[in-house]
Amino acid sequence: MSNLSSTSDAILACARSLIVAGGYNGFSYADIADVVGIRKASIHHHFPNKVDLVRTLVAQYREEARTGLANLELRVSDPVGQLRLYVGYWEACIADASAPFCIGALLASQLPVLPEEVGIEVRAHFRSLSEWLAVVLERGALNGQFHLTSTPRVEAEAFMATVHGAMLSARAYGDPKVFSVVTASLLERLAPRH
Repeated sequence: MSNLSSTSDAILACARSLIVAGGYNGFSYADIADVVGIRKASIHHHFPNKVDLVRTLVAQYREEARTGLANLELRVSDPVGQLRLYVGYWEACIADASAPFCIGALLASQLPVLPEEVGIEVRAHFRSLSEWLAVVLERGALNGQFHLTSTPRVEAEAFMATVHGAMLSARAYGDPKVFSVVTASLLERLAPRH
């Protein structure tokens, strides 16, 4: 069973990197077979079609994010620290190219051409992240740490859009530092240092 699991994990990992590189339509099962070193039929055994593969990948990604945010909260209880750590995670991933773009954000930009089953998972990822951000922002506002100009829910959407936009700008300019410049301004607006 572990061999099946490791093959499935290898397929998912490969699909993830191929999506980051070229989007949903930027890869095929033949591409995965070449990278993983298996036959296309083996991929179909694990994921009957591309929709199943990408839907599973996004659901897994959402769960990884949820676990990562829960672990973040265990490490830092301060809302400002939590947002700084969240942004710092992406800053490091973009700088070392280990995860230069959020899979959810990348696929969200392609929603008009994605199969509905994948779109459902992408939207669920956005809702999950937005809910976490809204809770953190509300807690920080109640503690007097954040200066919100709107409701925590609206601020969460703006925060998420800014972080994803900063990823896009860093990619467009080919400069990971752009991400840091944009997000530092965002954090300073929310929690000015006196």
